[in-house]
Amino acid sequence: MDAFFASVEELTRPTLAGRPVLVGGAGGRGVVAGASYAARAYGAGSAMPMHQARRLVGSSAVIVPPRGSVYRVVSGRVFEIIRRFAPVIETLSFDEAFAEPAELAGGTVDQAHEFAARLRAAIRDEVGLPASVGFGSGKQIAKIASGQAKPDGIAVIAPSRELGFLQSLPVRKLWGIGPVSGDRLARIGVETIGDLAALSSTEVTSVLGGTVGPALHRLAQGIDNRPVAERAVAKQISAESTFATDIIDLAGLRVAVSGAAADAHRRLLEDGRRARTVVVKLRRADMSILTRSLTMPAASADLDVLTAAAQRVVLDPREIGPIRLVGVGYAGLTDAEQYSLFPDLDEYNLGDEADPSPPTVDDGDAVAPDESDPASDRQWHTGADVHHAEFGHGWVQGGGHGFVTVRFETRATGPGRARTFRLPEPALVRADPLDSLGWDDL
Repeated sequence: MDAFFASVEELTRPTLAGRPVLVGGAGGRGVVAGASYAARAYGAGSAMPMHQARRLVGSSAVIVPPRGSVYRVVSGRVFEIIRRFAPVIETLSFDEAFAEPAELAGGTVDQAHEFAARLRAAIRDEVGLPASVGFGSGKQIAKIASGQAKPDGIAVIAPSRELGFLQSLPVRKLWGIGPVSGDRLARIGVETIGDLAALSSTEVTSVLGGTVGPALHRLAQGIDNRPVAERAVAKQISAESTFATDIIDLAGLRVAVSGAAADAHRRLLEDGRRARTVVVKLRRADMSILTRSLTMPAASADLDVLTAAAQRVVLDPREIGPIRLVGVGYAGLTDAEQYSLFPDLDEYNLGDEADPSPPTVDDGDAVAPDESDPASDRQWHTGADVHHAEFGHGWVQGGGHGFVTVRFETRATGPGRARTFRLPEPALVRADPLDSLGWDDL
């Protein structure tokens, strides 16, 4: 799928069509989960810090929070369509999958183009979104081809062209070559996939290791016999990094934990679920592993909440010894969208030692902000789905100081009008984000 998160936002909020849309957290540590092609024209892209993307796009940027429940439903509908064309698919994320259509075994380039045209037409007619399709004799070629087909196109790499197609591509285009391995290869003069293919097996093993190296070497040579197979649903989503220099103080460890939490968070957004349990993994210099976890009162996909939970359970390297690897994982994954009655309390206080039980508060007459209060600005944050008794479903475009502006529109209505209300507005309530799809069978 093309710019999937942003495309879904444009589909369900039609006034956003063609505008530079950034999907992600707008806070100081917010990360771009998805960017429309209009935003990408300015240089913005996924996994970029939101403050950087905002600077690149400028005042025309439209920033909306991720709506995982909507992306998951749309993704499921797209994959249902694909299964009509190829019953077995291997999903990689919300918006990407491998398929091995039986009718194309031994087929021609023209037959592949015709198949893709029918598939893409079905997705656009039934869901309303563009899709790009890449073909190859194996997964590696197909994945690269699908990237070249974007946006909204088809790329078919005939078997007779595959080796030539691979030779001149940057080595980082090879699935499995990341920044670290890419740097290692660059230091020995390997810049293209063809350069990697030309190395001897001994050279590849010495640079990339005895497990990963031979597999990547075969892919560089166009050898890819991996079958398409259904993937099990992940029970945990995590990210970890090994550091060249051991971490010896708490300040350094907190930076590393924040980085791992952000990396895992990007994968969590792609998955579309929320996490209730945060797990921190520390590998010490002596190779022993320590893990600590915290289970929150409600599942969340908010980066600040998840990072704060991870920071709450870290241990001081001055007490446990130098740390060489840091990982953060999210478990207790759920599709349900949960709202905390006291959202400020989700920002756990940081401490060296963590009590895994939910925090308690005794603030006398103080009252925590309550999202159920119609007059609270917190209730009407930008991008929130709302419903008005007279005007129907809409989304919050902005507000503050006792006012809120709502654009009333869905996929089914087309571009809608914006109206501004003085709070409290009894007829305005929070709504299910899925209502923005306007699908009668939900």
